[in-house]
Amino acid sequence: MIRRRKSFTIDIGCTVLLLGVLVLGGCGYKDMPVAPQQVVPQAVTDLRHQLSEKGVTLYWSYPIETVTGDDLYDISEFVMYRAVVPVDSFCETCPIPFGPPISLPGGALPDEGKKTASYQATLLRPGNLYFFKVRSKSGWWAESADSNVVRFLWNTPAQAPAGVSITAGDGSTTLRWQPVSSNLDGSPLTVPVRYQVYRSSGNAEFAPLGDALQATSYTDRDVVNGRKYFYQIQVVSLYGEDIVGGGVSEGVAATPVDSTPPPPPSGLRGVKTPVGIKVFWSPVKAKDLKGYRVYRRLPGDSAPQLAGEVLLPYTMFIDRQPPKDAARLHYSVSSIDNRTPANESRSTKEITIKN
Repeated sequence: MIRRRKSFTIDIGCTVLLLGVLVLGGCGYKDMPVAPQQVVPQAVTDLRHQLSEKGVTLYWSYPIETVTGDDLYDISEFVMYRAVVPVDSFCETCPIPFGPPISLPGGALPDEGKKTASYQATLLRPGNLYFFKVRSKSGWWAESADSNVVRFLWNTPAQAPAGVSITAGDGSTTLRWQPVSSNLDGSPLTVPVRYQVYRSSGNAEFAPLGDALQATSYTDRDVVNGRKYFYQIQVVSLYGEDIVGGGVSEGVAATPVDSTPPPPPSGLRGVKTPVGIKVFWSPVKAKDLKGYRVYRRLPGDSAPQLAGEVLLPYTMFIDRQPPKDAARLHYSVSSIDNRTPANESRSTKEITIKN
């Protein structure tokens, strides 16, 4: 979305004319007052968080409109509120005891697209629930309403998964890792853990793939052959309905490759003509088909030899110089795809042509 900036021009003139007398005077102009709601940003609605062994990182989008629907072009600052409540004293129906505001810098909005803000909190205390909310300001007196509230439990994180390996397949990548059995401080795990797989490709940020797993392996089939993918595994500890983000593994990368050949041709036929032996077949239907390879075998030979390649859209080959001393010639055809080196199908059943 492209937002166009509004512009206003005000011409002010003032002339005082007194007959025969010069009188000192003045004129002035003041802007019309702007209703507060016309510059108050809409509330943030997508405050979210990501836990790691270091703490929590919060993310949210810059608001782009005021509460009345007018465009915003700048956020002067964000105001973050945090509350810390011991788990054993938490009350679901009690007000959340948010502390004093934390001022965070804002910035100008882009003319196109969205802008994301972030805030990192470390040195969290185990055994506590944390609550965060944020407001945005477009001026010292123009402050938005509260965002949605983020809540999470913090305890000692589990160690990162070790021994991560990856195998590239055809249209897939498969990850494996060792199970985690201890926390960062070396104490044994006393709660269940799950494993969250993250993936990145190109310059994109790491993003979670599905839900956290109980297993210690994962096959990603939503990939494109020839594209490089990067992966990390994070362990998360389960405390009832709450989770605590643990260590993140070292990254691994793989590029899935096409190793599946196209189907073999069918309907192979041949005939001797004045210009040579003509071999033809029915076309193969395959998305990545490049063409065909034609093989010729002489009587007494155990294996055929490549006679030539035929590229799409043709399905015919003329052997213009067959060996003259062979009474019979045996021909077969295979399919090849666009990969380098090409994946090749099995060959058709041989046909025999009298020379």
